[in-house]
Amino acid sequence: MEAWLHSLMATMALPQYGLASVFIVSLVSATLLPMASVPVVFGLVKVNPDLFWPALVVATAGNTLGGCISYWMGYGAELAYEQIAKPKPSTERALAWARKWGPPSCLLSWLPVVGDPLCAVAGWLKLPFWPCAFYMAVGKFLRYLFYVGGAIWFFPGALEL
Repeated sequence: MEAWLHSLMATMALPQYGLASVFIVSLVSATLLPMASVPVVFGLVKVNPDLFWPALVVATAGNTLGGCISYWMGYGAELAYEQIAKPKPSTERALAWARKWGPPSCLLSWLPVVGDPLCAVAGWLKLPFWPCAFYMAVGKFLRYLFYVGGAIWFFPGALEL
């Protein structure tokens, strides 16, 4: 099993599979599974600096799609919850507060720990999907630009092999 995993990782590190790997890792890391995609994006850019912008775009697309999956999971969970129970007054206040901020709250979907559940909450609240997806994409792109661009800016020698 360990040899298979090393073989898979070596294959995914090849430049022809690099962007696909970034997409998959970014998608999975944006769901409720605990995973970090920024090191993978940085690793690809370190191996091939010419892929800086394509890597950011692909990572943003994968991360946004993962956020959209969480959104729809939250939407479905809320529908199931409606069938089972009525919300308590304190829950109603919290949901009203979240509704107040609406889709722009999805700009914060890039935050560690709370960002991914935030996408599910947006679905739970049945906030408009496309504006939520747009704000998710903007927030996630800015995160990759900040982290990967910042790492390159502060550690320029990191790109030298």
